[in-house]
This record gives sequence, C-alpha cells and structure tokens, in this order.
Amino acid sequence: MRLGFALACALLLTSMTVSAKPTPQLRLLSEHAVDGMRGGNLSGLAQCGNELWTVSDRDDDQIYRLETGEGAWHAEAVGIGVPPVPDSGLPWGLRSRAWVSSFVRGGDLDFEGITCDSAGNRYVVSESHAAVLQIPPTGPTSWLKISPIMVREARASGLLLRFNALFEGLAINPQGDQLWLAAERESRGLLLIKRKQTVWDCDGGCVLLSEGGKEMQPAQFPSARAMPRDFADLSWFDGKLFTLERNAYEICRRDAVTAKVERCWSFADEALQENRRYPQGFALTEALIVDAEGAWIGVDNNNGARADGEVRPIVWRFAAPEGGWSAKP
Repeated sequence: MRLGFALACALLLTSMTVSAKPTPQLRLLSEHAVDGMRGGNLSGLAQCGNELWTVSDRDDDQIYRLETGEGAWHAEAVGIGVPPVPDSGLPWGLRSRAWVSSFVRGGDLDFEGITCDSAGNRYVVSESHAAVLQIPPTGPTSWLKISPIMVREARASGLLLRFNALFEGLAINPQGDQLWLAAERESRGLLLIKRKQTVWDCDGGCVLLSEGGKEMQPAQFPSARAMPRDFADLSWFDGKLFTLERNAYEICRRDAVTAKVERCWSFADEALQENRRYPQGFALTEALIVDAEGAWIGVDNNNGARADGEVRPIVWRFAAPEGGWSAKP
C-alpha cells in the first residue's frame, strides 16, 4: 500500500513538473532614452494614430508628444488647461496626504497613465484624485463625470485604501465608451466603467478583480524576494486587456470582461541585464502599449542612474511573441 501511494505521488509530481512550462521571454528590438521631460518620471504611454504620447507624474500642466526614431527620443511638451478636479469620493485622509506630498515631490495631480480612443481623445488618470482627464484633439480639457459609486465599490472590495497606491493605469476601447482602470497594489485590482448619457458608471458592478498577496521577483533580479502583486499600466488590444505586472516583469493577456489571466510573457531576461539594472530593490516599469507588432514598455527611473550611468527615462520596444499576442499556451 505504501509503495503504491509513493509511486502515485511520484507520478503526480512528475506530471506537474512536465506541465509547468516556463513563462516565454519577449525579445528586445530597441532601447530609447527620452530627453526633454521637465519632470522626468515617465509614467504612461499611448499611441494615438501614428504618434506616441507620454505623461510625467511630476507635471500637472503638460503632456508630451514623443519624437521617435533611431537612438534617443525627444519629448515635446504640449500644454493643457486643467479645470478644478471634481470630488471623486476619496476620503479626506488620502486627499490631504497627496496634497502635502505635492509640495515635496511636485505634481499635485500625479498623472500615472494615458490612453487614446479612435477619435484622438486622450485620457489621463490622476492617481492622487482617482479622476480621469479627457484631452480632445481640439477644444478644452474636461474631467470625466464618473459616478462616486466606482470609488465606493472599489474601497469596499479592498482597493484604493493606501496612499500612493491608487489608480496606476488605464485603457479605453477604440469606440471610447468603455474604460478600464488599474488599482496599483495592496490590494491590486481592475475596474470597468461605461459611458452612459451623462455620466460614466458601473454596469452591474465596477470591480472585475481584487487580489492581494505577494509573488516572487524573477530569478534574474538580484537577491529576488517576494513583493506585493501589482499593476503598473494597462493596454487594450484586439479585444483583450493587457496588464503590465511590474514586480513580476511580465505582460499578461486578460479577458476584458472577467479579468481572468489567459497568458503571460516575461521581459525579465532583457530588462535585468547587468547594464540595465537600477539600485532600487523593486521594479520601475510604468508604461505599456501593446500592438500587432510588439509592445512598448516605459521605465520611470525617478531620475536615478542605472548601472551604465543612464539617468534619462527609457522606452523599450519588444517584438510580439511567436504566434502573436492571441497565441494559446
């Protein structure tokens, strides 16, 4: 009996070992340092037509159009008029801490993500205010009218509870009527709101995912340790939601309705090569665009130098995985 039980356990472990395939690695095509960002701290990327745009979490009055090409890129500042921020329903404690920190670090609005719809509208998320700014191709900017139910439901689900761990990214569908938001960490989560006649609101519930816990940094990370699960940005492509899972050094494809993970790809091999490492004990990638040919990933280095001395923000271009982003495991 004992021998049979031992053999059964051995077979089970063997089958688990065989089925546990390593996460496929993405291939780096190019690397671009970015000049011209007044506040540095590249914290989001978006593709609007043929143009790439970015934001800094230190700048409240401008976004940036990226002049791309070989080698280093230049960020051209584009001024934006920002009206007073509406009350999103965040508690006074979180709002007051954000206000105080703005005098130390700069950037009261703390822009942490940017996305575009097919009409060329750009949307920027303010982490400190849990609000979304719409910047049309022409005309004045305005804050989306978002139902306060969203923040209440998020906090009831364990999201948006910690200072500097609120909304870290966003994505919108091409039609511009569905918007996904990523709550950063402890707990991390994904929310979906839809445009109604006069307000953006939940449709049977805003929270698609709320989860806590920790996961190990990749083996390529020096002195790897368990870190809180987090989201750093979102990208919508081909009907799917792609999440930048910063501490795991992965891009994951998720169902846009259920937020269920379908497949993940790692960029740790390239990002953690010795010359590209930063002294911080955590990951610094904060921006994501996924398209048919590959992915853009942006690094917010907080003006710190990496091992090779580079102090500017970085954007990497990775090739699409073999079989494309829709490939099954």
